[in-house]
Amino acid sequence: MPPFEKGLLRFITCGSVDDGKSTLIGRLLYDSRLILDDQLAALERDSQRHGTTGELDLALLLDGLEAEREQAITIDVAYRFFATSRRKFIVADTPGHEQYTRNMATGASTASLAIVLVDARKGILTQTRRHATVLSLLGVRTLVLAVNKMDLIEYERERFEAIESEFRAFAQRLGITEIAAIPLSALKGENVITRSPSMPWYDGPALLPYLETVEVDTDPPGGAFRLPVQSVNRAGPDFRGYAGMIVRGEVRPGDPVVAQPSGRASRVERIVFGGVDLEAATAGQSVMLTLADDIDVGRGDVLCAPEDPPTITEQIAANLIWMHDEPMLPGRRYVARIGTAQAMAQITELKHKLNINSLEQQAAKVLTLNEIGFCNLSFDRPLALDPYKSCRDGGSLVLIDRQTNLTVGAGMVEFSLRRAANIVWQTLEIDKRRRSTIKGQRPCVLWFTGLSGSGKSTVANLVESQLATMGRHTYLLDGDNVRHGLNRDLGFTDADRVENVRRVGEMARLMVDAGLIVLVSFISPFRSERRMARELMDDDEFLEIYVNTPLEICEARDRKGLYRRARLGQIENFTGISSPYEPPETADFVIDGNDGDPEAAARLLVTELQKRGLIL
Repeated sequence: MPPFEKGLLRFITCGSVDDGKSTLIGRLLYDSRLILDDQLAALERDSQRHGTTGELDLALLLDGLEAEREQAITIDVAYRFFATSRRKFIVADTPGHEQYTRNMATGASTASLAIVLVDARKGILTQTRRHATVLSLLGVRTLVLAVNKMDLIEYERERFEAIESEFRAFAQRLGITEIAAIPLSALKGENVITRSPSMPWYDGPALLPYLETVEVDTDPPGGAFRLPVQSVNRAGPDFRGYAGMIVRGEVRPGDPVVAQPSGRASRVERIVFGGVDLEAATAGQSVMLTLADDIDVGRGDVLCAPEDPPTITEQIAANLIWMHDEPMLPGRRYVARIGTAQAMAQITELKHKLNINSLEQQAAKVLTLNEIGFCNLSFDRPLALDPYKSCRDGGSLVLIDRQTNLTVGAGMVEFSLRRAANIVWQTLEIDKRRRSTIKGQRPCVLWFTGLSGSGKSTVANLVESQLATMGRHTYLLDGDNVRHGLNRDLGFTDADRVENVRRVGEMARLMVDAGLIVLVSFISPFRSERRMARELMDDDEFLEIYVNTPLEICEARDRKGLYRRARLGQIENFTGISSPYEPPETADFVIDGNDGDPEAAARLLVTELQKRGLIL
């Protein structure tokens, strides 16, 4: 561990709901006389209105949201700065409810220490184990086990020791060994600032003296220089500066650096901070570097020491915490943000998910809210990454849903998968342009989407017949037909539907490369996967055709009896009944499936293709 020095300690409080996290931090501030007079007056007023104790409710110092005060729970992460004569602190009070685990993970991502609260009456709960697991994944290795509400169990030593023993055994399996167990009562202030006479059997420090002196592990000290480029500053025609925060190591003018992932090399010319040149800069400082050479560096690149650069990779293995109500679906494309870089990402394989209580690795196809899994991820371009255990900032990522722009997952890089380095694009003598020229046509994908029974396969068949009459070279990929062969191993869960469309999209891309006009007739219920299929093609090679037929009309046409069986519960995950359909928001062509004239619809679509120049 590094030697103790007065500085800043970032820590969080976590644990199950109603274990007293906000009250504990409020007590720390109140008993340390760190609450200003106007804050104290406001707290007294709020305690009369929202308080739950009948006295001064110290939890209200942290529970700032109206919903938190009404429900007497913590929802958001509340950050507070305070200082004593020995140390400065930033504390993140995080929520205990399972549905807000994502908020807890956010608070833990910058912490060096965690206080895990446990209600002495309830003992270790599932949420206690979940939070400890998240802490271990996020690299927080120093914990305080605060067994709270000891006054409600008559300060029973045996109960405290049993809780401590159970938690240490669980934490040891997570690789956490630095644990200080403190029995306390946040409500009464016992063992918070000073030792309590009510528990003479406890011979350890009170909480605040421990926090003032504890030595914590952070990222490995020193290490090779890393600066993810946040922005490029062109303050004048002769000035180009690369701004960002140093996340590891140190740098001086004259030091050699390499820009990754390009591999271009140069030397540091100046280090600029606030208009002043520095002789050196180290981890945690936000600075601007100028280089001796005019090399191509942009946002998302990493300036690093040449002797120990980050790994350049397109595939990684990572621990993933899922943070959204909608499940994680392998094969779906998400936006990944890693440091200052952004790329498209797919979970190519979910290796296993973690049983929070037993830490058993379990087989799974998806991750749901608050579940933790070990996954393989693939990016659409090479990225400069570090393992999370050696550099938090260089090995952490978030996944963002492309439709809602919400953060849905947080990941910690374990290692790079080097298989991609052995695979290169083979140059072919005959390319797509020549193949399409031979056929006298522009290749494209006509993607028909709609509910089962909407008429999309009927219209697609008619369009292909007309194109064949015109001498066009086509191929029709029908959803039912493909499931007899290529996709026969897939069911109808959301995860299987995503993989179904992914495979067909890749097949369609190959057929377009062969110069064909490809007609795809798939329900393809999710906008995200239809967008993924579009992005596999070049510009103007993809037309989304929405056969818009109301559900009641589709049911009336139900020759196979599928809707009737779905209504009876005999078919699971049936689109439109027990599984959602997301209609296109901006389809390239819309067919009214209710007019009963598919031949006319096919002729209109062929005419549209001619207008767009897809049929010459």
